[in-house]
Amino acid sequence: MSMPDPGRQPTAKGQKLRRGWTTGACATAAARAAFSALAGLDFPDPVTIRLPGGQEPSFALLRQERGPGWARASVVKDAGDDPDVTDRAEIVVTLRCRGDGLGLRFRAGEGVGTVTRAGLPLPPGEPAINPVPRRMMTETLEALAIATGHPLDLDLEIAIPGGAELAKRTLNPRLGIEGGLSILGTTGIVIPYSCSSWIHSIHRGVDVARAAGLDHIAACTGSTSECTVQALYDLPDMALIDMGDFAGGTLKYLRRRPIRRVTLAGGFAKLAKLAQGHLDLHSSRSTVDLADLAAELGALDPATGSAAEGAVSAGEVLALAGAHRPALARRIAERARLAAGEAAGPAVAIEALVVDRGGAILAHVPGW
Repeated sequence: MSMPDPGRQPTAKGQKLRRGWTTGACATAAARAAFSALAGLDFPDPVTIRLPGGQEPSFALLRQERGPGWARASVVKDAGDDPDVTDRAEIVVTLRCRGDGLGLRFRAGEGVGTVTRAGLPLPPGEPAINPVPRRMMTETLEALAIATGHPLDLDLEIAIPGGAELAKRTLNPRLGIEGGLSILGTTGIVIPYSCSSWIHSIHRGVDVARAAGLDHIAACTGSTSECTVQALYDLPDMALIDMGDFAGGTLKYLRRRPIRRVTLAGGFAKLAKLAQGHLDLHSSRSTVDLADLAAELGALDPATGSAAEGAVSAGEVLALAGAHRPALARRIAERARLAAGEAAGPAVAIEALVVDRGGAILAHVPGW
């Protein structure tokens, strides 16, 4: 579950972003090549697979190794123009024959994590190879087994050299996935800047918190607001959701999977966007209505509100507020709480915190 930088955007006007392939698609390609070799055929290079949507991409192999009762192949992941942490990682699949009649079993090799907490799509103790990639590999190898007559009683081990270090840059440790990365993908295709892995991680974080029986979580826009909330409530790590700019992705999922109490925390400009009805808080996809902010300030102090009409940023409006900063921040927190409540639904009680750059609380509007 990687953490891309949603702020990275191509600079060339009209540049078309190149799509890439998920770790699940790469693992499926490597598994197909390894099975072909295990069945006594050559390693197909490039190797072609069929994705859930019917596309049939081909992948070049990096490794081609085999011995008595085993075969290994690998593919270097190409994430296209998406800033994915696993871009250029080597996805290695080793197949080992068992002959016990128990079919295909998945194993975590070097750099692939193991699930240790309930709430994820896989039970504790299982390798972090998600259901759709498992299905892709199983269906691919079942078809090959029928075509070649080779039995499917195999251990399928996936490894990502260096994956344990890469996993430190993801949400896996917080989700209880230990030892490495996850093998992800629902379509097999990486769409640049869709940030699907981040949103996926938010959803799994909610699931883990629910499974642990937590009735209070915090959804924060960044590390500063997260540290503030944790200091305020001493919440466990699994109660902290790194929402980033994805307020909509978080709140709409909470409508489907409610948790009783949610602390929503972020900086003034981010929560001002939410207060104005934006559920995507990124600077390139939504903007603060500065006139609206100036009007809010004008209701507190007409002269200062008039001065704020020429402001160029939410931060400037807040600075101009002077002694009215707490009151302005509270107005924004109140409106942000209402907007969040509409998105999350009545089963979720929401409070809002506006936090400054140093981590101090500018406004705290309780929700319970």
